[in-house]
Amino acid sequence: MIVRTLEECRNSERRVVADTWESVRMLLKEDKMGFSFHITNIYAGTDTHIHYKNHLESVYCISGEGEIEVIGGKTYPIKPGTLYILDQHDNHQLRAYEGADMVMACVFNPPLTGAETHDKDGVYPLVEE
Repeated sequence: MIVRTLEECRNSERRVVADTWESVRMLLKEDKMGFSFHITNIYAGTDTHIHYKNHLESVYCISGEGEIEVIGGKTYPIKPGTLYILDQHDNHQLRAYEGADMVMACVFNPPLTGAETHDKDGVYPLVEE
């Protein structure tokens, strides 16, 4: 059994910080579960380009509000209780509205190793341990 708290993960190398977000990676590839699990804060008032060419992701909004725009497609509102699933390696813009960060629970397949950060195209590379 694996038991971790958000706080202990936040105070470790499992916390990754970028310009528009920070991610606490609570479950990683090394845990051998077949997916990774993260609590991610999208900073209020930010706009982030993301395109996971190597991963599928599902995201559940815990708090905060914003929107996700599929590049060349539709824009969807995000608020607490919204789940979106990037099942087509969707190229998208993620926007958090002013006022409060969006707190998101995220699941990745294949699992992340913890070393990933977005490249210039918004992609997480496929990292082999």
